Amino acid sequence: MNIHEYQAKALLKEYGAPVASGVPIFSADEAEAAAKQLPGPLYVVKSQIHAGGRGKGKFKELDADAKGGVRLAKSVEDVVANAGEMLGSTLVTKQTGPAGKVVNRLYIEDGADIDSELYLSILVDRTVGRVAFVASNEGGMDIEEVAASTPEKILPLPIDPDAGVTEEAAAKLCDALELKSPAREDGMKLFPILYKAFTEKDMSLLEINPLIVMTDGHLRVLDAKVSFDGNAFFRHDDVMALRDKSEEDEKEIEASKFDLAYVALDGDIGCMVNGAGLAMATMDIIKLYGAEPANFLDVGGGASKEKVMAAFKIITTDSNVKGILVNIFGGIMRCDVIAEGVVAAVKEVGLQVPLVVRLEGTNVDLGKKIINESGFNVIAADDLDDAAQKIVKAVKG
Repeated sequence: MNIHEYQAKALLKEYGAPVASGVPIFSADEAEAAAKQLPGPLYVVKSQIHAGGRGKGKFKELDADAKGGVRLAKSVEDVVANAGEMLGSTLVTKQTGPAGKVVNRLYIEDGADIDSELYLSILVDRTVGRVAFVASNEGGMDIEEVAASTPEKILPLPIDPDAGVTEEAAAKLCDALELKSPAREDGMKLFPILYKAFTEKDMSLLEINPLIVMTDGHLRVLDAKVSFDGNAFFRHDDVMALRDKSEEDEKEIEASKFDLAYVALDGDIGCMVNGAGLAMATMDIIKLYGAEPANFLDVGGGASKEKVMAAFKIITTDSNVKGILVNIFGGIMRCDVIAEGVVAAVKEVGLQVPLVVRLEGTNVDLGKKIINESGFNVIAADDLDDAAQKIVKAVKG
């Protein structure tokens, strides 16, 4: 789960990280009062969406030359004008795709005098099985370009979970960021703080881009992106309270109600599969034959008929779906349960697009019998390769 920048900063501030004063607003009417709570005279008006690249983004409804989703304002009046223009508009960035995201929240923040911009993040490095820092002295909006063109300027630093962020580890990060006093002293305090926040709140990503050195020589968290591990939500009611469902795909929200692993994609072939590995293989082979998957969907190993029905309905609500591939290898999952769920869902919502079903494994004969006797126009497949070719052919005519 992702949260907004202002929420991430509030959380980090609780742990003692240096962040600027700021006020979130949800309507343009709140802009003046929010700005007057800050010292000024420089303000930053920031769009709050779950996507990066906001500063270089463009609003669909505004002129092509209009400023992006993060704007400097030099007066309260300027804050109000920008808020009126940005709220309710659709911001398109590299990460939103062409559809963009509607800006429903803004963060009015006190401005900062920046001397230099740095990059710092914490993530789970699965290659070593540890939480790791990633640091670079070339921060800002183009860190991806730094990673691609000059990877030697990026330091990955795994942390021993028993020792935590030692003075030695903190010193290595300071060296990588080329920090001098007083920023170095700030860094020695900040890195353990960030690590503690990451581990205690079960984050999967904490990205500060940029971490700035101000003209007074001190560090400040200028931007913050935080994602959480959904498997740990049972012990973090405070984190769940930060969820903004308006930033999530409606189909993904519905899938979460049934504990389905579902991710919406941009293709036109809906997939219902059991097992994450098989689901990825199914998506790959669809692409191999020249089409694009519309989703990742793993119904799991012990899905019930009701769960399968819910999964099938979610696929059919996607207007981009022009065909559906059901690919089940029944081990724990029984093929007859899948078949019953699919048939029940088709009876309820109808079948407007081609449907290819490949079943193999536990109770496969019974599953095929249920499908064959359903009376629906279902295309049977012998194996995954056969299934992929048939659904791509059916969709492409």
